[in-house]
Amino acid sequence: MRFSRGQNTKSASSAGPRVNDQELKSENFVPLTEEQKRERIARRIALELRDGYYVNLGIGMPTLVANYVPKGMDVILQSENGMLGVGPYPLESEVDPDLINAGKETVTELPGTAYFSSADSFAMIRGGHVDLTVLGALQVDEKGTLANWAIPGKMLKGMGGAMDLVAGAKRVFIAMEHATRDNKPKILKKCTLPLTGLEVVDHIVTELVLIDVTPDGLVLRELAPDATLEQVQSLTEPKLVLPPGGPKPMPAWHPVL
Repeated sequence: MRFSRGQNTKSASSAGPRVNDQELKSENFVPLTEEQKRERIARRIALELRDGYYVNLGIGMPTLVANYVPKGMDVILQSENGMLGVGPYPLESEVDPDLINAGKETVTELPGTAYFSSADSFAMIRGGHVDLTVLGALQVDEKGTLANWAIPGKMLKGMGGAMDLVAGAKRVFIAMEHATRDNKPKILKKCTLPLTGLEVVDHIVTELVLIDVTPDGLVLRELAPDATLEQVQSLTEPKLVLPPGGPKPMPAWHPVL
């Protein structure tokens, strides 16, 4: 089954009561390291993949999703530098310096991998042939507007293919840590950094939550087992919305004591 933004995401029926005084009890979990946060996010997004999907993974954290594609699932990963059929990161004995993704990291190739020009790659993206893209973010707002390519005053490496991806992909997932290093919200009422795309995000996955972007607001679909509603809301600028019955537990790995 294939999904599109119009079929799955911005549905008014998913809205429910807003988060205020509700709270879920956290377990006796070991605090996550930065690496473990990234792994949790990548593992959760990998559960959204389906047989036959053509998927683009953005630079940085999103590329980790390739390591957690469910066994037996036929997913074709695309890299915008011209590779279709990207496999997981290689073991040291498997490294081939000629096989790299758009972030210049070494990758593996799967049987049937195809190589082509950057022009063909972006024709695929702009033509609407990518079922799902996973991108990092600096900020996302309550309407699904994305800022992920520039911080004024800091070194600019270029915008990459994110603007094409958010316009051309059928579903847009954001993979990011929930807050900045000084615990400032990254999910805002309105983005303040240079924009990548207006109202383009469908889902946000952090180490704490899975959020659906809907016309009625940001719906908290899943909550991590070591997080509380109070904690999540304190790190999120817009008021979150609960689905009927409340958020489900996030089916994600976590080290325990």
